[in-house]
Amino acid sequence: MARIIELDPHVADLIAAGEVVERPSSVVKELAENAIDAGATAITVEIKNGGMSYIRVTDNGCGIAPEDVKTAFLRHATSKLRSERDLEAIGTLGFRGEALAAIASVSRAEIMTRLRGADEGVALSLEAGAAGAPSPAGCPEGTTLIVRDLFFNTPARQKFMKTDRAEGASVSAAVVACALCHPEVSVKYIKDGKEEYHTPGDGRAESCVYTLFGREFAGGLISCEAAGDGVATSGFVSTPAAARGNRGHQYFFVNGRYVKSRLLQAALEQAYRNSLFTGRFPACLLYITLGAHLVDVNVHPAKTEVKFLYEKHVFDSVYYAALSALERGESGVAPDISESTRAVLSAPSGTPARDAKPASGPPAAGSVPHAGGSFFRAMTPEEYRSTASPVRPAAESEAWRASVGEAPNAYVSPTERRGAAEREDDAPELPGMARGADYRVIGETLNTYIVAEHGTSLWLIDKHAAHERIHFDRLKAEGGVVMSQALVSPLICDYGARDAALLLENTALLARLGFELESFGGNAIAVRAVPSDIDMGDAAAAIEEICAQLRAGSVDGDERRDAVLRTVACKAAIKSGRRHDLRELEALAGRVFSGEVRYCPHGRPVAMELTASALDRGFKRK
Repeated sequence: MARIIELDPHVADLIAAGEVVERPSSVVKELAENAIDAGATAITVEIKNGGMSYIRVTDNGCGIAPEDVKTAFLRHATSKLRSERDLEAIGTLGFRGEALAAIASVSRAEIMTRLRGADEGVALSLEAGAAGAPSPAGCPEGTTLIVRDLFFNTPARQKFMKTDRAEGASVSAAVVACALCHPEVSVKYIKDGKEEYHTPGDGRAESCVYTLFGREFAGGLISCEAAGDGVATSGFVSTPAAARGNRGHQYFFVNGRYVKSRLLQAALEQAYRNSLFTGRFPACLLYITLGAHLVDVNVHPAKTEVKFLYEKHVFDSVYYAALSALERGESGVAPDISESTRAVLSAPSGTPARDAKPASGPPAAGSVPHAGGSFFRAMTPEEYRSTASPVRPAAESEAWRASVGEAPNAYVSPTERRGAAEREDDAPELPGMARGADYRVIGETLNTYIVAEHGTSLWLIDKHAAHERIHFDRLKAEGGVVMSQALVSPLICDYGARDAALLLENTALLARLGFELESFGGNAIAVRAVPSDIDMGDAAAAIEEICAQLRAGSVDGDERRDAVLRTVACKAAIKSGRRHDLRELEALAGRVFSGEVRYCPHGRPVAMELTASALDRGFKRK
């Protein structure tokens, strides 16, 4: 075994820096938090080349005294703690005294700072942690810190950095979180010489939401609040209709600190348990406030994770805040935007905010309350029979039949073949079904499942899952190249900086799959073509899910292509909640009973069997 030695201080500093400074966004987060702790009301963040070559963070905070400037870059030098008792109730964003030392050790840094009311400031340059001599400087009140050539002395870390676009998107996400966390601070973000956004700093979270995400997103939010057991929660959650395809728009803030917490995430999503489809996630901006002694923020080097002393109290606060908002159902923060926001913003694009109100008055007899304020009433048998015709347009019906292989004008149902033995030899077979297969389609239930007899069993077939498998197999057989349809007017979508960068990096893959995308400025993406099998109304959600697939897996080639093909097939398949006529149901059932379709592309079974003996036992016949 090798001897145990003490590491060289420089190597130890590089290791410590790796825990705090993971990428450019880590630098921006730490410097922005220092600015907020310094009492800044305005912060400017500027980056170039994704932050790898240049980062500048300027604030109008209290500044640093000339005699303390050099000390500030020493490890564990801090103005925020004095004794171990201070760790029991931390009320500042930074406290360890590691950020500046870590940043300086892996970059070329410059600082200019001036105390409020001082005649002049002071400047200091550092390279790889080695500081020069401080010198007088003319500068505004506050602090400006410039970081150049990040990781220039740690090539092992540098080679793991992503593209400038991806790193820039990560920086943007960090700045967005900072701005949302402290709406009383005006935050300006500049990337490669262009201003991306500028929040008003009027202290209103809705102003930040409107500035950063636009009117459409803001219009899908509901205000919420709850308090009790020493925990208060306030902010906004999305309506079920405005749910997202991933958790990228879930923001949780604890005592003014942006955190990532599975506990808070679970509490939020539990409130939506009966309101969302599988694969959809609520968005939120939730501000949780509790005593500083009831939360431990000293559990992670980047301070993005926390521990709660009473987890149930925090869980319940978030859960009931979201649940009460859903039950109230009033949405739309966009119309209530301050004048200062409008002064900062140019004319916003996008759809007008929704201002629909929940139904007033008591619910009708037989109705069931639904999150969002509306009510669904059960149909009477007479009303159901009056709507017995298929609800889908004729064109959609023809396309659906074609997708399962049926020739619409030459169809003979299995029932008709079995009912006339003399005509059976001349009757055409359903594609993919063995002649004489013993099954009978009875109908469908819940507008979702085909009900059929096969042999001595009753079968339920998931229409969507079966049709999704058919689409996926066809796309695979065609080599993964999908026919696209050009849009007369492009569909403009805003998926956030990180997802926009990811989509633009994969335009070649998406083009093969029928999507034509291009940048539309800022975080907006212009969709100019979509797969011919996908409805326009499903295009934005499909791209959002594809983005989640790309973000979740780092693999390339066939596996990544198949993940995207599964999303295309899912969006192209028939949807639950739509009724189909008997001929269409029999065509799809034929593909299932032939053994051709057994599982959906995600691995879920498409059919469930109820045997005669199981039914007999259920009814106590045996």
